[in-house]
Amino acid sequence: MKIQNSFRLLTVSDYSRLKPFFNPLKYPLAIYSLSSLIAWNNELNPTYYTMEDNLLLLMTAGTLPEYPKCRCLLLPLSPFREVTPPELAELARRHCLSTFCFIPESYVEHFGLSSIRTLFSLTEQPDYSDYIYLKKDLTELQGKRYLKKRNHINYFRRIFLETGRTTIEALSPVNIPDTLLFLDRWCAKDSRCNPETDPNLGQESQAARLMLENLELLEARGIAIRIDGEVCAFGIVTSLTDKIKVLNFEKAYSHIRGLYQFLDRECACRLFEDVEFINKESDMGIPGLAGSKKSYFPVNRVRSYKLSLLNGKRN
Repeated sequence: MKIQNSFRLLTVSDYSRLKPFFNPLKYPLAIYSLSSLIAWNNELNPTYYTMEDNLLLLMTAGTLPEYPKCRCLLLPLSPFREVTPPELAELARRHCLSTFCFIPESYVEHFGLSSIRTLFSLTEQPDYSDYIYLKKDLTELQGKRYLKKRNHINYFRRIFLETGRTTIEALSPVNIPDTLLFLDRWCAKDSRCNPETDPNLGQESQAARLMLENLELLEARGIAIRIDGEVCAFGIVTSLTDKIKVLNFEKAYSHIRGLYQFLDRECACRLFEDVEFINKESDMGIPGLAGSKKSYFPVNRVRSYKLSLLNGKRN
Protein backbone atom coordinates (compact mmCIF):
# COMPACT_ATOMS: atom_id res chain seq x y z
CA MET A 1 0.00 0.00 0.00
CA LYS A 2 1.43 3.37 -1.00
CA ILE A 3 1.61 5.84 1.87
CA GLN A 4 1.72 9.61 1.47
CA ASN A 5 5.32 10.80 1.51
CA SER A 6 4.76 13.10 4.47
CA PHE A 7 3.74 10.22 6.77
CA ARG A 8 6.27 8.06 8.60
CA LEU A 9 5.85 4.80 10.50
CA LEU A 10 5.21 5.20 14.24
CA THR A 11 7.92 3.55 16.39
CA VAL A 12 8.95 3.30 20.04
CA SER A 13 11.62 5.94 19.48
CA ASP A 14 8.89 8.50 18.65
CA TYR A 15 7.33 8.38 22.12
CA SER A 16 9.14 11.29 23.79
CA ARG A 17 8.82 13.47 20.70
CA LEU A 18 5.06 12.94 20.33
CA LYS A 19 4.10 12.85 24.01
CA PRO A 20 3.35 16.63 24.22
CA PHE A 21 0.52 16.20 21.68
CA PHE A 22 -1.21 13.75 24.04
CA ASN A 23 -0.91 15.93 27.14
CA PRO A 24 -3.49 16.96 28.13
CA LEU A 25 -5.68 14.50 26.21
CA LYS A 26 -9.45 15.04 26.12
CA TYR A 27 -10.53 11.93 24.21
CA PRO A 28 -11.57 8.92 26.36
CA LEU A 29 -11.16 6.26 23.64
CA ALA A 30 -8.25 3.96 24.50
CA ILE A 31 -6.84 4.12 20.98
CA TYR A 32 -5.64 7.64 21.82
CA SER A 33 -3.16 6.29 24.37
CA LEU A 34 0.22 6.93 22.72
CA SER A 35 1.78 3.95 24.49
CA SER A 36 -0.98 1.68 23.20
CA LEU A 37 -0.75 3.06 19.65
CA ILE A 38 2.95 2.24 19.59
CA ALA A 39 2.52 -1.21 21.13
CA TRP A 40 -0.18 -2.25 18.65
CA ASN A 41 1.71 -0.95 15.63
CA ASN A 42 2.59 -3.95 13.44
CA GLU A 43 2.48 -5.23 9.87
CA LEU A 44 -1.21 -6.11 10.01
CA ASN A 45 -2.19 -2.83 11.63
CA PRO A 46 0.43 -0.17 10.85
CA THR A 47 0.09 3.38 12.15
CA TYR A 48 1.77 6.38 10.54
CA TYR A 49 2.09 10.01 11.56
CA THR A 50 3.07 13.44 10.35
CA MET A 51 3.14 16.89 11.93
CA GLU A 52 2.00 20.18 10.46
CA ASP A 53 0.90 23.54 11.88
CA ASN A 54 1.22 22.34 15.50
CA LEU A 55 -0.99 19.35 14.72
CA LEU A 56 -0.18 15.67 14.95
CA LEU A 57 -1.90 13.59 12.25
CA LEU A 58 -2.19 9.85 12.81
CA MET A 59 -3.16 7.43 10.06
CA THR A 60 -4.06 3.76 10.37
CA ALA A 61 -3.66 1.47 7.39
CA GLY A 62 -5.00 -1.75 8.88
CA THR A 63 -5.67 -4.78 6.71
CA LEU A 64 -7.69 -6.76 9.26
CA PRO A 65 -11.29 -7.50 8.21
CA GLU A 66 -12.50 -5.93 11.46
CA TYR A 67 -10.86 -2.63 10.63
CA PRO A 68 -12.14 -0.14 8.06
CA LYS A 69 -11.07 -1.41 4.64
CA CYS A 70 -9.21 1.79 3.84
CA ARG A 71 -6.62 4.09 5.23
CA CYS A 72 -8.10 6.47 7.71
CA LEU A 73 -7.04 9.36 9.90
CA LEU A 74 -7.59 9.64 13.64
CA LEU A 75 -8.57 12.94 15.17
CA PRO A 76 -5.64 15.35 14.82
CA LEU A 77 -4.05 16.19 18.15
CA SER A 78 -2.80 19.52 19.41
CA PRO A 79 -1.59 20.58 22.87
CA PHE A 80 -3.44 23.87 22.38
CA ARG A 81 -6.87 23.28 20.84
CA GLU A 82 -9.41 20.96 19.22
CA VAL A 83 -9.67 20.76 15.45
CA THR A 84 -13.05 21.83 14.03
CA PRO A 85 -15.06 19.79 11.48
CA PRO A 86 -14.24 22.25 8.63
CA GLU A 87 -10.55 21.82 9.47
CA LEU A 88 -10.99 18.04 9.38
CA ALA A 89 -12.52 18.32 5.92
CA GLU A 90 -9.64 20.47 4.71
CA LEU A 91 -7.05 18.02 6.10
CA ALA A 92 -8.86 15.11 4.45
CA ARG A 93 -8.83 16.84 1.05
CA ARG A 94 -5.22 17.93 1.38
CA HIS A 95 -4.01 14.41 2.17
CA CYS A 96 -6.43 12.66 -0.21
CA LEU A 97 -7.85 10.64 2.68
CA SER A 98 -11.61 10.79 2.87
CA THR A 99 -12.14 8.93 6.17
CA PHE A 100 -11.60 9.63 9.86
CA CYS A 101 -11.93 6.62 12.21
CA PHE A 102 -12.26 6.27 15.97
CA ILE A 103 -13.98 9.58 16.55
CA PRO A 104 -15.16 9.65 20.19
CA GLU A 105 -18.74 10.65 20.86
CA SER A 106 -17.51 13.57 22.99
CA TYR A 107 -16.15 15.21 19.82
CA VAL A 108 -19.47 14.71 18.02
CA GLU A 109 -21.41 16.12 20.98
CA HIS A 110 -19.06 19.09 21.33
CA PHE A 111 -19.35 20.29 17.72
CA GLY A 112 -22.87 18.98 17.07
CA LEU A 113 -24.33 16.62 14.52
CA SER A 114 -25.49 19.41 12.22
CA SER A 115 -22.02 20.92 11.80
CA ILE A 116 -20.51 17.49 11.14
CA ARG A 117 -23.17 16.21 8.74
CA THR A 118 -22.78 19.20 6.43
CA LEU A 119 -19.29 17.85 5.64
CA PHE A 120 -19.25 14.14 6.55
CA SER A 121 -21.43 11.09 6.73
CA LEU A 122 -21.30 9.61 10.23
CA THR A 123 -21.32 5.87 11.02
CA GLU A 124 -21.02 4.29 14.44
CA GLN A 125 -18.26 1.69 15.01
CA PRO A 126 -19.93 -0.44 17.72
CA ASP A 127 -17.10 -2.99 17.86
CA TYR A 128 -14.73 -0.21 18.95
CA SER A 129 -16.80 1.40 21.70
CA ASP A 130 -14.82 1.30 24.95
CA TYR A 131 -16.03 -0.03 28.30
CA ILE A 132 -15.72 2.42 31.21
CA TYR A 133 -15.89 1.37 34.87
CA LEU A 134 -15.91 3.18 38.18
CA LYS A 135 -12.65 2.39 39.95
CA LYS A 136 -14.62 2.04 43.18
CA ASP A 137 -16.79 -0.71 41.66
CA LEU A 138 -13.79 -2.80 40.62
CA THR A 139 -11.90 -2.36 43.88
CA GLU A 140 -14.82 -3.06 46.23
CA LEU A 141 -16.93 -5.51 44.13
CA GLN A 142 -19.96 -4.76 46.30
CA GLY A 143 -23.43 -6.23 45.87
CA LYS A 144 -25.02 -9.38 44.54
CA ARG A 145 -23.95 -8.70 40.97
CA TYR A 146 -20.31 -9.25 41.94
CA LEU A 147 -20.95 -12.29 44.15
CA LYS A 148 -19.35 -14.78 41.74
CA LYS A 149 -16.28 -12.55 41.36
CA ARG A 150 -15.87 -12.35 45.14
CA ASN A 151 -16.29 -16.12 45.51
CA HIS A 152 -13.53 -16.76 42.98
CA ILE A 153 -11.24 -14.23 44.68
CA ASN A 154 -11.93 -15.70 48.14
CA TYR A 155 -11.05 -19.17 46.86
CA PHE A 156 -7.80 -17.90 45.37
CA ARG A 157 -6.88 -16.02 48.54
CA ARG A 158 -7.56 -19.06 50.72
CA ILE A 159 -5.58 -21.52 48.58
CA PHE A 160 -2.75 -19.37 47.26
CA LEU A 161 -2.42 -16.06 49.12
CA GLU A 162 -3.08 -16.94 52.77
CA THR A 163 -0.78 -19.97 52.49
CA GLY A 164 2.13 -17.76 51.41
CA ARG A 165 2.36 -19.17 47.90
CA THR A 166 1.57 -15.87 46.17
CA THR A 167 3.48 -12.60 45.84
CA ILE A 168 2.46 -9.42 44.00
CA GLU A 169 5.19 -7.29 42.44
CA ALA A 170 5.37 -4.02 40.53
CA LEU A 171 6.62 -4.66 37.01
CA SER A 172 10.26 -3.63 36.70
CA PRO A 173 13.42 -4.58 34.79
CA VAL A 174 14.01 -7.19 37.49
CA ASN A 175 10.89 -9.28 36.78
CA ILE A 176 10.11 -8.43 33.15
CA PRO A 177 12.20 -11.38 31.81
CA ASP A 178 10.12 -13.78 33.93
CA THR A 179 6.93 -12.03 32.79
CA LEU A 180 7.93 -12.41 29.15
CA LEU A 181 8.58 -16.10 29.80
CA PHE A 182 5.07 -16.39 31.26
CA LEU A 183 3.64 -14.66 28.16
CA ASP A 184 5.40 -17.25 25.95
CA ARG A 185 3.99 -20.08 28.03
CA TRP A 186 0.53 -18.52 28.05
CA CYS A 187 0.64 -18.28 24.25
CA ALA A 188 1.87 -21.86 23.94
CA LYS A 189 -1.33 -23.02 25.67
CA ASP A 190 -3.55 -21.27 23.09
CA SER A 191 -3.08 -21.92 19.36
CA ARG A 192 -4.95 -18.68 18.60
CA CYS A 193 -1.94 -16.73 19.88
CA ASN A 194 -0.50 -16.84 16.36
CA PRO A 195 -1.45 -13.75 14.27
CA GLU A 196 -2.08 -16.01 11.27
CA THR A 197 -4.53 -18.15 13.28
CA ASP A 198 -6.32 -15.38 15.15
CA PRO A 199 -5.23 -11.86 14.11
CA ASN A 200 -6.81 -10.20 17.16
CA LEU A 201 -5.33 -12.45 19.86
CA GLY A 202 -2.05 -12.83 17.99
CA GLN A 203 -1.60 -9.09 17.66
CA GLU A 204 -2.50 -8.61 21.31
CA SER A 205 0.27 -10.93 22.46
CA GLN A 206 2.75 -9.10 20.21
CA ALA A 207 1.60 -5.75 21.60
CA ALA A 208 1.90 -6.99 25.19
CA ARG A 209 5.46 -8.16 24.51
CA LEU A 210 6.47 -4.82 23.04
CA MET A 211 4.91 -3.00 25.99
CA LEU A 212 6.77 -5.19 28.47
CA GLU A 213 10.07 -4.75 26.66
CA ASN A 214 9.65 -0.96 26.65
CA LEU A 215 7.69 -0.44 29.87
CA GLU A 216 9.75 2.42 31.28
CA LEU A 217 10.23 4.20 27.95
CA LEU A 218 6.47 4.11 27.28
CA GLU A 219 5.74 5.24 30.86
CA ALA A 220 3.46 2.29 31.50
CA ARG A 221 2.91 0.64 34.89
CA GLY A 222 1.99 -2.87 35.84
CA ILE A 223 2.01 -5.71 38.31
CA ALA A 224 3.05 -9.34 38.11
CA ILE A 225 1.64 -12.13 40.27
CA ARG A 226 3.85 -15.08 41.20
CA ILE A 227 2.61 -18.42 42.49
CA ASP A 228 5.29 -20.65 44.00
CA GLY A 229 7.89 -18.27 42.57
CA GLU A 230 6.66 -18.38 38.96
CA VAL A 231 4.95 -15.46 37.22
CA CYS A 232 1.42 -16.62 36.41
CA ALA A 233 -0.32 -13.31 35.63
CA PHE A 234 0.34 -9.67 34.84
CA GLY A 235 -1.50 -6.44 34.07
CA ILE A 236 -0.36 -3.22 32.39
CA VAL A 237 -1.89 0.26 32.60
CA THR A 238 -1.27 3.47 30.63
CA SER A 239 -2.58 7.01 31.02
CA LEU A 240 -5.35 8.52 28.91
CA THR A 241 -7.10 11.59 30.38
CA ASP A 242 -6.87 13.27 33.77
CA LYS A 243 -9.76 11.08 35.02
CA ILE A 244 -9.21 7.85 33.05
CA LYS A 245 -6.44 5.30 32.70
CA VAL A 246 -6.49 2.28 30.41
CA LEU A 247 -6.09 -1.32 31.51
CA ASN A 248 -4.32 -2.34 28.32
CA PHE A 249 -3.34 -5.92 29.11
CA GLU A 250 -4.40 -8.58 31.57
CA LYS A 251 -3.00 -12.09 31.19
CA ALA A 252 -3.41 -14.99 33.61
CA TYR A 253 -3.47 -18.78 33.50
CA SER A 254 -7.13 -19.66 33.10
CA HIS A 255 -6.78 -23.07 34.77
CA ILE A 256 -6.01 -21.47 38.16
CA ARG A 257 -9.39 -20.70 39.68
CA GLY A 258 -9.81 -17.11 40.80
CA LEU A 259 -6.47 -15.89 39.46
CA TYR A 260 -7.94 -13.70 36.75
CA GLN A 261 -10.47 -12.13 39.11
CA PHE A 262 -7.76 -11.60 41.73
CA LEU A 263 -5.50 -9.97 39.12
CA ASP A 264 -8.27 -7.67 37.95
CA ARG A 265 -9.00 -6.45 41.46
CA GLU A 266 -5.31 -5.98 42.30
CA CYS A 267 -4.81 -3.94 39.13
CA ALA A 268 -7.77 -1.73 40.07
CA CYS A 269 -6.46 -1.24 43.61
CA ARG A 270 -2.78 -0.70 42.82
CA LEU A 271 -2.59 0.98 39.40
CA PHE A 272 -5.50 3.45 39.32
CA GLU A 273 -5.02 5.28 42.60
CA ASP A 274 -5.13 8.78 41.06
CA VAL A 275 -8.13 8.46 38.69
CA GLU A 276 -11.88 7.87 38.97
CA PHE A 277 -12.46 5.63 35.96
CA ILE A 278 -10.97 2.55 34.33
CA ASN A 279 -11.11 2.07 30.56
CA LYS A 280 -10.92 -1.60 29.54
CA GLU A 281 -10.90 -0.86 25.81
CA SER A 282 -13.37 -2.30 23.29
CA ASP A 283 -14.43 -5.88 22.65
CA MET A 284 -13.65 -5.70 18.90
CA GLY A 285 -16.91 -7.53 18.25
CA ILE A 286 -15.65 -10.75 19.88
CA PRO A 287 -18.63 -12.32 21.75
CA GLY A 288 -16.56 -13.98 24.50
CA LEU A 289 -14.61 -10.81 25.18
CA ALA A 290 -17.80 -8.75 25.21
CA GLY A 291 -19.34 -11.11 27.76
CA SER A 292 -16.30 -10.86 30.01
CA LYS A 293 -16.29 -7.05 29.93
CA LYS A 294 -20.03 -6.81 30.56
CA SER A 295 -19.70 -9.13 33.58
CA TYR A 296 -17.93 -6.29 35.42
CA PHE A 297 -20.87 -3.93 34.81
CA PRO A 298 -19.49 -0.86 33.02
CA VAL A 299 -20.99 2.50 33.91
CA ASN A 300 -20.56 3.78 30.36
CA ARG A 301 -19.67 2.84 26.79
CA VAL A 302 -17.69 5.46 24.88
CA ARG A 303 -19.03 5.30 21.34
CA SER A 304 -16.66 5.40 18.39
CA TYR A 305 -17.61 6.84 15.00
CA LYS A 306 -16.30 6.93 11.45
CA LEU A 307 -16.55 10.13 9.42
CA SER A 308 -16.52 9.92 5.61
CA LEU A 309 -16.04 13.12 3.65
CA LEU A 310 -19.06 13.93 1.49
CA ASN A 311 -18.10 13.87 -2.19
CA GLY A 312 -14.63 12.91 -1.00
CA LYS A 313 -12.06 10.99 -2.93
CA ARG A 314 -12.18 7.27 -2.15
CA ASN A 315 -9.07 5.61 -0.67
